Formats: sequence, C-alpha cells, structure tokens
Amino acid sequence: MNTTFDYIIIGAGTAGCLLANRLSRDPSKRVLLIEAGGPDNYPWIHIPVGYLHCIGNPRTDWLFQTEAEAGLNGRALRYPRGKTLGGCSSINGMIYMRGQAHNYDEWARLTGDDAWSWQNSLSDFMAHESHYKLDSYASPMDGGQRPGLGVLPGLGVLPKRLEDFKNFHGIGGEWRVEKQRLRWDILDAFAKAAQQAGIAPTDDFNAGSNEGVGYFEVNQKKGWRWSTARAFLRPTCMDRPNFTLWTSAQVVKLELQRQPDGSQRCSGVRVCVKGEMVNIEATGEVILSAGSIGSPQILQLSGIGPAALLQQHGVAVQVDAPGVGANLQDHLQIRTVFKVKGVKTLNTQANSTWGKAMIALEYALKRSGPMSMAPSQLGAFTRSDASQPYPNIEYHVQPLSLDAFGEPLHRFNAFTASVCNLQPSSRGTVQIQSQRFDAAPAIAPHYLSTEADRQVAADSLRLTRAIVAQPALANYQPEEFKPGVQFQTDEELARLAGDIATTIFHPVGTTKMGAADDPLAVVDARLRVRGAHGGLIAGLRVVDAGVMPVITSGNTNSPTLMIAEKAARWIVEDATRQVGG
Repeated sequence: MNTTFDYIIIGAGTAGCLLANRLSRDPSKRVLLIEAGGPDNYPWIHIPVGYLHCIGNPRTDWLFQTEAEAGLNGRALRYPRGKTLGGCSSINGMIYMRGQAHNYDEWARLTGDDAWSWQNSLSDFMAHESHYKLDSYASPMDGGQRPGLGVLPGLGVLPKRLEDFKNFHGIGGEWRVEKQRLRWDILDAFAKAAQQAGIAPTDDFNAGSNEGVGYFEVNQKKGWRWSTARAFLRPTCMDRPNFTLWTSAQVVKLELQRQPDGSQRCSGVRVCVKGEMVNIEATGEVILSAGSIGSPQILQLSGIGPAALLQQHGVAVQVDAPGVGANLQDHLQIRTVFKVKGVKTLNTQANSTWGKAMIALEYALKRSGPMSMAPSQLGAFTRSDASQPYPNIEYHVQPLSLDAFGEPLHRFNAFTASVCNLQPSSRGTVQIQSQRFDAAPAIAPHYLSTEADRQVAADSLRLTRAIVAQPALANYQPEEFKPGVQFQTDEELARLAGDIATTIFHPVGTTKMGAADDPLAVVDARLRVRGAHGGLIAGLRVVDAGVMPVITSGNTNSPTLMIAEKAARWIVEDATRQVGG
C-alpha cells in the first residue's frame, strides 16, 4: 500500500471530487482521495427520485440529528449528509443555483480579497459548467467537451436571446445543467399567481440576481442524476495512474508537526481503512473537504478548535481556534400545504399500483415524468417585506404533499409551497462529543433564535397566503391544510414555524474564511488554515461549504463547486511557486 502522496484530499463529496480531478491533471503529482462512505453503486443514487431511498438510509446518509432546538419548540431534526462518492451531490435536490451577486461581494469585503467578488467568481462557475441552452453552439472542433468560459473557438454568432446568456454560463464543462423533464398544471398556476402577486417571471436564476419565479434547472444528464462523482471522477480520474481512491476510509486525525522556526505543518493524516489504522504522508498539501459537519469535527479531533471544548474531551490543544465549529448557518424551510380540486397532483397519481406502474414505465421509456423529478420543481425568490434590499426568501414548490419527509403522500390532491429565509441571522455550532473519530458531533443550528428570523418566518407565511389567494389559482379552490388559517398573529406564526419547519440541508460556515483580524476566521482568503500567533499551518487547507463566511442566497451545492475550482487553481499556483523559487 502506497502511503506517500503529494496531495491528500479528505472527502469525495462536492468539493473533493472536483479537486481530485483538477489536481491529478498533472501526472507528476500523486493524489489520494479519501472517502469515509462507500462507492456509489447503489442504483437509487442515480435515479433522480431516488433521494427518497438515500436520505435516511445508512448506506448513503450519515444519519445525523440536531440537538433539541429551542427555536423549534424543543424538536430535533434529521440532518442528512451524503455518505458515498459524490457526497451530498449524490443525495441532494439537484438544483443548480449560484445565489446572488451581493453574496460574493460580501465575501470579498469580509476577507479583504476581491478574488471572491461576483465578477471574479463568475469564471470559476463557468469553468466546469455545461449548460443545455448552449449545446447547439459548442464548437465542432471541440466536440463540446472542453471546459470553457462560454466562448469556444468556432462558436460563431449566437442568437440574440443567448448573447447575454453566454456571458454567464459555460459550455463543455463537466457539471451538466439541464431543463427538467416534466411540467405540472398546478405549478404553472402557482407561477402565474406569483406573478399576479408581484414576482416577475425569470428564465435564469443564475445571472447575479435570482429574483423571480420559474422552473429550477437541475444537475441531471438525460434524466439521470449527475453527481460530482460521475462528473469529475469517472472516467477521467479513474483512468489516471497518479490517482488513488480509498472508500470506507475514515480520517482519525490530522498529523501536525512543529517546524524549526516554531510554525506548524500538516504532514499527513491517520486513517482507519476497514478497521486498520494507516498513517499517510503528504509531501504537498492536505485538503480537508469533509463538509460543514465533517471538517470542523476532524479539525477538533486533531487539536484545532476551541480550547475549552478540546480540553473537555481530552484532546491536546494544538491551536486554540474558537471559530472551528462556530458560525453554523442553514436554510430552514416552512412547509405550507394547500388542498386543491380539479387538477392532478402526484398525491393521486401515485396512490395506486396502476399509477405507480405508469410512472415507472414513463421513466423507463423516456427518462421523464415523476421519477425524473427533483424534490422541488418550481422556484421563486422575492422579498418578505418591501424594506428588504435583496430577495431574502426562496420558495420550493411541489405538486405533492405529505406529513413529513419519508412519510406517505396524502390521499387528496394538494401542493406544497415551502419557503425559507435566505439570509438567517441565527448562528449555530458543530462540536465533538468525545475523542472517538466515529462518533457523531453535536449539531446545534439554533434556528429561529433571533427576533429578525422569527419576523421573516411570520412575514413569509403571510406572503405565501397572498400568492395562493391570487386569481390564477382560484379555479382549483385552494384550501390551507397546513399550517391552518387559525394562525394569524406574528407570535402565532413564528411559533408555528418552530413547530413545522425543517432543514433544507444547506449547512455552511463552520470553518469560515476571513481577514486576519477576525477572531472566528478559521482559514484565510486562500483557504489556508490559521495556526497559532497569527500564522498559518503549512500544507493544510479547508475547501468545502464550511468556508463560506455568510450563506449564499440559494441552494449551496454549486457555490461549493465554485469554491473548489478557485482553490484548485491556487493550490497548483502555490506548488509551482515553491518549485520555482
């Protein structure tokens, strides 16, 4: 077994798969990708509706739970995290969403590095993108296969409607973005009702402002889920002799060494591989991409974290870093359900053996229909009240309803309009509970712990009712089933949100980047881990959603890919600089 590599990447999830692809391009660099979960050979991973079989399944989900939350009136929530190649991209909602330009401009301000601005991040989104709208205009000489920035040799003149589009979207990258392969009358009606309520239609949520209503675009390919494992690992990485992949291999701790000048270096990792402890050496860098839960846990187990927490669990303190595991942010969705009449929804379409058989047949023959569905199909971004400077809430609208995720569909026709606060002010924590590397950490998001978040929850529920009351939905006689019209005051609606809201699976921020004077910044603007006395721990970076100082205004998977694209370039640049001088 080879135990020395140039780069060790911990976590074969969203960021880790792209990093492995980019760093192993250089045949002289030996790259090891370590995944604690198993291979992605479970068939339901690759069928879009298979998330129903992957979330809550110990084969593909870590089965985390939050602590009991005061803001949720004492409830604890299921907290799914991907436990397979591709990580959360193998079990998530497949929605392609970058967020809003001001999110990235704020990152640039907080880090003091303009590299994170929207304008300077756009090319990193486009570098790996393959957008279906530009398929017909890919260069014949490239075969549409070369990752690019939207303009390829021989591209020619695009139709006017795509001239602006190509300035924001990529051609020929690995990360496939496609139109959904279905539509529903009830969703079309909701979209029209949203327009009547003042939310303009949009055909592109990803050009800097996602304000508007429209169908989500998804990371699928010809009706199959397109995970980062499929996009970036196979066949490209798997065919490279300098690339090694370990699955079912869980990192125990990072190995830190004191250098002659007193600074620290991460020299490698200790890994439990199918019950055997193995020490791996990194001659270049260790890149921690275990996600917003896994990365702070590994740092804390390695002695990098809040000193009091580490001492409580008998972990020797290497760096007193109070920001490790702090600053947890997540999108909390409030699910509202409305019964309808005179229109088909999935509730009744899938409530018989015949209906299920027809759904399966359509997918088998056409790769379309309900089995190709993302968990949410229609989206809307708007303001919970007129004083908001940017759209601050997001709707995920579905032609179905159920009591809770994983429960059976209702027997009546209904739709669900889930709404989440895009920029919550509540902040939570991720903290180890013991020295055991295989023990789940304590996850405490502290949802609805601020008055501002409770107000947005109440306002967003009122706005949902205003949309549903528009003429476009009147023919279907919508009746509020959940939460119920008896809840009207701010206090009632905020408490109600605590009773029914659930996570939308977007944890970020637990290893945030920031300027040198930010005491909670775990990494610098180039994602290098801060050490003692204002220095850096050489050879160690964090590259995943945990580095976001502030959550993006939308789904978080694709922003994580952008972060990894940028980081991969920096890692290569730094290695080249060291060799050169």
